[in-house]
Amino acid sequence: MSKRVGWFMLLVFAIFIFSGISPAAAQNSIKIGFFAPITGPAAADGASAKDAVELALKEVNTAGGIKGKKVELIVYDDRLKAEEAVAIANKLIEKDKVVGVVSGSYSGPTRVTAPIFQKAGMPMVAGYAVHPDVTWDPKEKKTNDFMFRNGFLGEIEGAAAAEFAVKQLKAKKMSIISMDNDFGRAISAGFAERAQKLGGSVLSKQMYKFPGEKDFRPYLTRIKDENPDLIFAAGYYNEAASIVRQAGELGIKAQILGEEGFDSPKFIELAGPAAEGVIIATNLDRDDPRPLVQNFLKNFKAAYGHDADMVGASSYDAFMILVSAIEKAGTDAKAIQKALLETKDYNGLTGKISRFVQGEVVKPVQIQVVKEGRFRKAGVVDNPEVITPPTKK
Repeated sequence: MSKRVGWFMLLVFAIFIFSGISPAAAQNSIKIGFFAPITGPAAADGASAKDAVELALKEVNTAGGIKGKKVELIVYDDRLKAEEAVAIANKLIEKDKVVGVVSGSYSGPTRVTAPIFQKAGMPMVAGYAVHPDVTWDPKEKKTNDFMFRNGFLGEIEGAAAAEFAVKQLKAKKMSIISMDNDFGRAISAGFAERAQKLGGSVLSKQMYKFPGEKDFRPYLTRIKDENPDLIFAAGYYNEAASIVRQAGELGIKAQILGEEGFDSPKFIELAGPAAEGVIIATNLDRDDPRPLVQNFLKNFKAAYGHDADMVGASSYDAFMILVSAIEKAGTDAKAIQKALLETKDYNGLTGKISRFVQGEVVKPVQIQVVKEGRFRKAGVVDNPEVITPPTKK
């Protein structure tokens, strides 16, 4: 009996192969993998990413799925740990047999999974991880051509923040305080390089320990003595809130300019009145009048009881970009990759994506300001010199 079953399975597999239908395509559902830090020090961001992607999943399935097939989301919690992410990547490929993956996580977990997915020929779209090694293999010196990023490279987001600081805020003297991790190093380097190129002066660049730093007063005291026009601060919502609160307590009057790590309702909640007037470079414009954006903001709040953030919006887009590619190409990995490479003028929640360059998104950087306890539009940086990723060879 077992031999008959074995021969039958071989026959079925042969039919799939010779008919051009992959086993994945023959399934009743289409599996997409997802991982994020749902617990641990970044749990609020992880939950936001998961909630937004599940909202997108519901919308896709309510509309009939992908060509009549239901989309199934396979969710894992990486806990912001690289070793967890490695195990998750292998499970998604070998056990779950997904056709593509969405990362709703930070740079650390996302960059360690990139070579695993790349080797397996598995398309992944990262929502917001900023490290260059997500789309680039530093050992092989070549592009991870199955990896795509909906968020900005850290250097680009930092450069956009500097563009706004010098050209719009007229800052001339700037101090930098940044977390000592992939995210902080990349984004602060981009800010410093662009600010100096535009004629600004970077007075100091201080890095603080992450995770664990809670007292920023020694760093801020030095900054106060420097008397800058502007402080560029890089951190996630907990650190961001502590920095702006403690800066206020020390009587610092300089404009604080942050980045997407600030972009969370938790930042405004934890910082309290000190958040007012803080400006950030990010990936979501809450005042974008397009129905796509306003419906998302309304539906997210109705579903979860709080405002959406950049993390959620970016992860939503990452999922929908992958779904769009599967709709065009089917479930074959190489065909999905080709569809992603050919993305043009995609109308995303976080802005119109003109194209991908070696997996890196090309779209404007949004500038938001905290006004009356909410993020509001302060501007946009769309200078091609700033937002176009450098081509690597």
